Amino acid sequence: MPLVAANGLTIDCEVHGDPAAPVVLLIMGLGMPSALWPDPVVQTLTGAGFRVVTFDNRDAGGSTRLEGVPVPNVLRAIGRALLRRPVTAPYTLEDMAADTIGMLDALGLGQVHVVGASMGGMIGQVLAARHPSRVLSLTSIMSNSGNPERKIAFGRWKALRAIIRRPPRPDDHAAVVRHLMYVFGVIGSPAFRHELESMRPLFERVARRGLYRAGTSRQLLAILATGDRRPLLAQIAAPTLVLHGADDPLVPLAAGIDTAANINGSRLEVVPGMGHDFPPGLLARLAARIAEHCRAAQANATPAPAAPAA
Repeated sequence: MPLVAANGLTIDCEVHGDPAAPVVLLIMGLGMPSALWPDPVVQTLTGAGFRVVTFDNRDAGGSTRLEGVPVPNVLRAIGRALLRRPVTAPYTLEDMAADTIGMLDALGLGQVHVVGASMGGMIGQVLAARHPSRVLSLTSIMSNSGNPERKIAFGRWKALRAIIRRPPRPDDHAAVVRHLMYVFGVIGSPAFRHELESMRPLFERVARRGLYRAGTSRQLLAILATGDRRPLLAQIAAPTLVLHGADDPLVPLAAGIDTAANINGSRLEVVPGMGHDFPPGLLARLAARIAEHCRAAQANATPAPAAPAA
């Protein structure tokens, strides 16, 4: 994966497909490297005539890790968020969105279709609101609006506990895979639980990229510190598709409904049986729907000035 300088950091990214095609930017969620994007999603999008860009967020994968930056107590921060008190963090989702714009500039890319999963959806929302000239469309998947209401902001405690669970040493490949199998066994799609074993090769790829516990904690703090984004969502003008699993134990369906309700003209599609993952049995449907949404937005797009030269 090539490395580019962006927003004072180094971002590890990868570009797939025809260099002349319109771009779909895939933004991954909390603590996970871009290696978690299933190949069929990327292949469907490139096959539909798009160029696909994936990248590791700061503090994940091969991008800059903020070594030495203190990590405040995560459970205390969650408690403060539940009480609607300010949370202090080394950076926010606004900073992560700025990283993304810096990466696009470094790659010489202007307007893009943004697809974000979980925390990636939150970053995508900030991009669409803060940089409307760069976002042709937004697809927000299994994400939320930052609404602090308990039934919207947080799913089941077992699911939250699974994602903040201490992972094994990154050099213990087999243990990392077992950890991921456990986590996605908890937060994954109930209707597709039988497919968990078939996802093992994907988890092995993630394990090779590596997990970084301190980075995951700082990213979670970034979400909590950014707080309620509903006023920001009201500014989004890009055509928006909100995809959410009916059975998501980590980010409840109420969060997807609330996200769509706060983005003018957005379309909410609830996926039966889906949890907080991309099970193989749903990949064709999800990827095709994303491609359809991007194509429709592309057909109505107004050309914008080119991005700064890389």
